[in-house]
Amino acid sequence: MLKGLYTAYTGMLNEQNRMDVLANNLANSATVGFKKEGTTSQGFKSVLTYRIKDMEGSGTWNNVNIGIGTPGVKIGENYVDYSQGAFRETGNTFDLALGGTGFFNIEFTNKAGETRTMYTRDGNFSLTKEGYLVTKDGDFVMGNGANGVPGHIQIDPNIEASIDQMGRIIQNDTIVGQLRITDFADYNYLERYGENCFIPVEGAEIINPNAKVISGYLEQSNVQTVEEMVNLISITRQYEANQKIIQTYDTSLEVAVNRLGKL
Repeated sequence: MLKGLYTAYTGMLNEQNRMDVLANNLANSATVGFKKEGTTSQGFKSVLTYRIKDMEGSGTWNNVNIGIGTPGVKIGENYVDYSQGAFRETGNTFDLALGGTGFFNIEFTNKAGETRTMYTRDGNFSLTKEGYLVTKDGDFVMGNGANGVPGHIQIDPNIEASIDQMGRIIQNDTIVGQLRITDFADYNYLERYGENCFIPVEGAEIINPNAKVISGYLEQSNVQTVEEMVNLISITRQYEANQKIIQTYDTSLEVAVNRLGKL
């Protein structure tokens, strides 16, 4: 197999992966609190170097054969950009944004009825008729009640409320609840779950957040639409370039097989 065909093929796969991630970013450019993703790629030399210097449990250098030398591109890991998005004023008391690092705590219930705590920057909350603070999908927002007991936040829906920067919910000059805000030492130990939420994986370390709760505002997606559109054009051009390489090799092989082979 010609190495040029493999190189172009892996290049097309890499651009397809970049396109998938970019399309997801653009689709969520208006999603509250969404954090865009990015992609990485690795050249053959970097993969080779990593494998040669890899160590086995015995402590010896792992100088193993990694296969045929194919100088194509390898799809690397995707990553999440946790930078803060712009704030949009709504005037709704229960629309909340976080200024700084940290996440709201949500009790998420899946289709099987199983519940677990998840973390989100989406503060588009509302009150049920029973006075529970919930997300737009109906999941409970976690915090402390008036007695300080952790759990669901429930207040009197008929009394005007305000929320200060510490996340305390105040009615009639009395603290009736407080939002639970959580932060992590290393966001590499967070995994995107879906529903605009994240879950911690093994090794995640919870730390005290430095975020301020801002009532009446929502944090917008940190996707820069113009930048993503420029990247879209770049990806398309690079995909087409790899495609033309394969077409050129195909034409050359056709000449070699059907014409030169007759001599």
